[in-house]
Amino acid sequence: MIKDPYADADKSERIIVVSSKINNQGQQVSIKFVTLVSIVAALGGLLFGFDTAVVSGAIGFMKERFVLNELEVGWAVSSLIIGCIVGAAGAGVLGDRFGRKKVLIMAAILFIIGSVGSAIPDTFTGYIIARIIGGLGIGITSTLCPLYNAEIAPAKYRGRLVALNQLATVTGIFLVYFINMGIAGYGDDAWDVSTAWRWMFGFGVLPGLLFLGLLFFVPESPRWLIKQGRAAESLPILLKIHGEELAKQEVLDIKESFKQESGSIRQLFSPALRLALIVGVGLAVLQQVTGINAIMYYAPEIFKQTGSGTNASLTQTILVGLINFLFTILALWLIDKVGRKALLLAGSASMTICLVVIGTAFHTGHTSGPWVLIFILLYVASFAVSLGPVVWVIMSEIFPNHIRGKATAIASTALWAADYIVSQTFPPMLASVGPGITFWIFGVMSLITFFFTWRVVPETKGKSLEEIESMWSSTKA
Repeated sequence: MIKDPYADADKSERIIVVSSKINNQGQQVSIKFVTLVSIVAALGGLLFGFDTAVVSGAIGFMKERFVLNELEVGWAVSSLIIGCIVGAAGAGVLGDRFGRKKVLIMAAILFIIGSVGSAIPDTFTGYIIARIIGGLGIGITSTLCPLYNAEIAPAKYRGRLVALNQLATVTGIFLVYFINMGIAGYGDDAWDVSTAWRWMFGFGVLPGLLFLGLLFFVPESPRWLIKQGRAAESLPILLKIHGEELAKQEVLDIKESFKQESGSIRQLFSPALRLALIVGVGLAVLQQVTGINAIMYYAPEIFKQTGSGTNASLTQTILVGLINFLFTILALWLIDKVGRKALLLAGSASMTICLVVIGTAFHTGHTSGPWVLIFILLYVASFAVSLGPVVWVIMSEIFPNHIRGKATAIASTALWAADYIVSQTFPPMLASVGPGITFWIFGVMSLITFFFTWRVVPETKGKSLEEIESMWSSTKA
């Protein structure tokens, strides 16, 4: 006797499924719909990239305007990250309670307020407050945008669709380098110190308004709707994503996964999910302590250490952004073909080599030629094709349905905390131990990333979120 696949569903859900079969015969998967929705959500990454990189062009002018010492320079850059840590920490609870969409709308508003506030202050304290407010929005989007894309994407395309968030992030970084250079070249040095940096921050209002407006046209996460007992609302969304047969099964699989989970944070420390927590938090921290944001935030200042002038260093920074952008596109093509683990291994190995070479060049004083620039570009390319997009993808997919919001928030908070430590300590490290030893330290962290990935990180390519969840239940940490 064949078991009824809907025997475990409640009566109302069975009516919904049967009705959908009558009205949606032959409906095919709409990858176009999924891609468009994922692109809108990924625009949160554009805000992320813009706001974290805009300070790279402004910090030199702000240092002179507010007469900042090295610690204050670090605080001017890393104050945003304080807001990001708080925003990421609260994103899971808020997203689970109010829905992914509503909380992302709130994040867009916070970002806009932060952009305006960063552009208008006459005191350093006023700037810091505005940056923290904007950071709250960035922290929320960094957690919920990849999570939303993972929850709405079919397993076959999930890697590249979640990685769209990283592509949007590097696009924001790339664009802001051009914006910064254009604004800095508009007036003389005195205008740059008094006004240019204000326009750099204020320009962020435009992508913030775009993200806010488009969010009103995307649906809520179907998995969140089912968690709230609103399966009828989730089914039309799942039908557009998967087609009829898979959509029906998806509803039942998601409901079953919720039945088996308590949803408490304590569950993450159980033997079945402890390894998932180690992977998520470990990769989040390693992504940052390998030094990428030290380069993204301080690229012009690094190139000045090689003897480049202000204009040359800004041009070289744009080249860094271009490489970051192009190799992130390559990652979108590779991530669902090659797999997450292989990209992490290849990327971290290449990053280790590049950082050792860069550190050696600075330590020996051989920085006048093109070698530092070449290996920084190779390092950025290696990161962009591996740790950049892959870590966000893995963080968004490895945790169980019922606790995904809270667990992803924990990993995101760890990521932002590591980012804060790197961005706050990088200027003092350059001034004290020098760039050579600083880059060697990042190289050691990249080597640790390689071995951590090799020994601990599983491959999740092609698995549904529910299949990944069941994988952990059979694993002991």
